[in-house]
Amino acid sequence: MIQSPIFDQFVNHSPLSVMSRATIERVFSTSSLDALFDRVADAGYTRELLFSTVVDLMSRVVFRKAPHVQSAYQQRAEQIPVTLKSVYEKLQNIEPVVSAELVRHVTGRCYDVIAEMGGTRTPLLAGRRVRILDGNHLAATQKRLQVTRGHTAGPLPGQALAILDPQAMVIADLIPCEDAHTQERALLGQVLAKVDIGEVWVGDRNFCTLEFLCELEQKEAFFVIRRHGNTTIEAEPGVDWGAEVETETGWVRERRVWLCVGGLRVLEVRCVRVRLRRPTEDGDVAIEVLTNLPVEEADAAAIANLYRNRWTIEGAFHELTMSLRCEVETLGYPKAALFGFAVAVSAYNVLSVLKAALRVAHGEETVANEVSSYYLVLELSAVYAGMMIARPAPLWSGFGSMPVAEFAGHLGRWATQVNMERIRKSPRKPTKNPTPRIQDPGPHVATARLLNDAKKNKKSAKK
Repeated sequence: MIQSPIFDQFVNHSPLSVMSRATIERVFSTSSLDALFDRVADAGYTRELLFSTVVDLMSRVVFRKAPHVQSAYQQRAEQIPVTLKSVYEKLQNIEPVVSAELVRHVTGRCYDVIAEMGGTRTPLLAGRRVRILDGNHLAATQKRLQVTRGHTAGPLPGQALAILDPQAMVIADLIPCEDAHTQERALLGQVLAKVDIGEVWVGDRNFCTLEFLCELEQKEAFFVIRRHGNTTIEAEPGVDWGAEVETETGWVRERRVWLCVGGLRVLEVRCVRVRLRRPTEDGDVAIEVLTNLPVEEADAAAIANLYRNRWTIEGAFHELTMSLRCEVETLGYPKAALFGFAVAVSAYNVLSVLKAALRVAHGEETVANEVSSYYLVLELSAVYAGMMIARPAPLWSGFGSMPVAEFAGHLGRWATQVNMERIRKSPRKPTKNPTPRIQDPGPHVATARLLNDAKKNKKSAKK
């Protein structure tokens, strides 16, 4: 099925492109996507334009093989039996529940492959499944819709809460919301429906509500969440902070406190105070983290480290924005924009499968510290078009139904052939002498004049 001289040439030249295409075929299986839409969609329907075709078009945009949906449509116009207008109408009516289910569907298929390869990362907390929760507001779109024209403010097409599994490094679930001005806390009820016994949920202070923490406690789950300034706590008289311990990011100590409302004690938790080496972006020199984890499982330093790893989901959002195209500014309708974001999240999970294979072949530390997602996607985009001409889509179909052990074996072998230098990060060195800010009188400067002035100053300095 996969043996051929042409295929072998692509494996030898760009194994990452082959790994990517095979994984896409597996997780975006046409039949499973169409079945998903038929099962989940309420108002949507399928006539000539299949849901799998729409996913394929959007994935081309997300992986930067096309700059926008119109370009992706033009690349495949001969195979699509409807007009571009029909494609846009389909996009603007895809329900958020379908977008969320797409992410869950892809995540499940990615989990199977990562687990089979043994490509998960070292757990953040031994014996516990950790979930990191954060929100993401989609960037403002172009003012293409009639209702947005004339407004000076940028039209926001929606937001989503994302749930990251830091061990497999996949976004396990998505909670999309069409109203960009909805408070993130209003979506926590949907989060609670996804909580399992024994899980540890890590989140920023936006999610620090008494109701949410109490619900997690009742579900026999655990939390490591930064305390919000409006959260009232009360310590027992005479109970002081414990001894301070030094960590990588600062110094930590803890004490037991009660969460209170209206003067009543509601829930007893541990409060871990972190005195930071460097202030946060908001200028905070210390933060407090609330947790109900037993001290026997995680001391104050371990709690601080768990919360510090919250940045991994920020890193995921950064990759979605910089390496992939998760926000398509031409998609003004909220449903279409959220669907585009869901496809981008699914694409991020595909990259996570590739990174899992690289972890097995080259080591966890190497992949974490040295692999650039930007160069990874650049490698895929550079070779993908030519590979699909030489080996068209029907020839990849076998990867969709291949036994997971066999598929994982192929990924593992191809990963050993990857030239890591081609996807290595190029970190910028810190600036030793930062350039002082110059306050210009106008909004623009002429580069040619700046260069001429610099030459004159250089000549004057020599004299």
